[in-house]
Amino acid sequence: MSARTLCAVATAALFTSGVQAQLDDLLIVDLSVPNQITITATAGLSAVTTSGSDTVGVYMENFYSAAGGSLSVSSTGAGDLTNAENPSDGSPSLFRAGSGSDTGLNVWSFSSDTTVTFTAGSLAFIGSGTWALDAPEYADMLANTGSGNLYFPADDASDLTSAVLLGRWRVIPAPGAATIFGMGLIGAARRRR
Repeated sequence: MSARTLCAVATAALFTSGVQAQLDDLLIVDLSVPNQITITATAGLSAVTTSGSDTVGVYMENFYSAAGGSLSVSSTGAGDLTNAENPSDGSPSLFRAGSGSDTGLNVWSFSSDTTVTFTAGSLAFIGSGTWALDAPEYADMLANTGSGNLYFPADDASDLTSAVLLGRWRVIPAPGAATIFGMGLIGAARRRR
């Protein structure tokens, strides 16, 4: 490979990784309350301008670390989570496709408008939503991957080829995990004395 070609490949790789790194966190997932998930909007800006169906919604790619159970039919939450450009309907819903085989999590039916819009460089979401979970659903969510890409419009992995990348989602650490980590540090410090 010539030096010029190698330089071009390296520049393209840096540019691609830089674009990914500049995506804003748009949604924060809180799993600190047992058997409950809360998804909260950030001040993050949409990476693209796009419109699509609220009945398809947004897709958190690779939310789950593996296949597991499906969400119960009581997946309608309470709250005002919606995209920033359309009004909330007060009842956002969650969906996991493939009877639990899809590793993504879908948030849909969050607006009273059937078509919702995101504008590049503008606030993507507002509000928050909370859903009650049964113990197996909660356990599946606790084994999540921590962060990932957020696509629209998409409700499962098969939609990603036609969906656009809006930004990222991230799980905040549960207080239990921080406590365990802190206790480990205290234990390590005691061993050194």
